[in-house]
Amino acid sequence: MIYELRVYHTMPGRLPDLNARFVNHTLKIWERFNIRPVGFWTTLVGDNNNDLTYLLEWDSLAQREESWNAFVADKEWLEVRAETEKNGPLVSSITNSILTPTAYSQMR
Repeated sequence: MIYELRVYHTMPGRLPDLNARFVNHTLKIWERFNIRPVGFWTTLVGDNNNDLTYLLEWDSLAQREESWNAFVADKEWLEVRAETEKNGPLVSSITNSILTPTAYSQMR
C-alpha cells in the first residue's frame, strides 16, 4: 500500500468552493475510478488557512497512474471542473508527495 499526500493551495476566498466541488461532485466521480480518499483536512493553525490537504490510498504506483489518468480525462470531471471554475480557478498550486509507510507505521 502507498499513500499520496496532496495539498491544494486555493485562491483567496475559494476554499469553500473547492470543498463544495469535492462534496457535490469529485468524490462521486472518484468512486468510478477506485480513487480511495483516507481523509481531508483544512488548516486550523499554520502557515495558510486557504489549504485543503488530503490523503489517498493506492494499491501500487501502477494503480495510481491508471486511475488518476482515467479520472483527469473523464468527460464528467472536465465538465464539472469547467463549471466550477467559470468565475476563475479554485486552486493556485498543488503540492504532491507519494508516501510509503515505515515498518512501524499504523497504516501499512
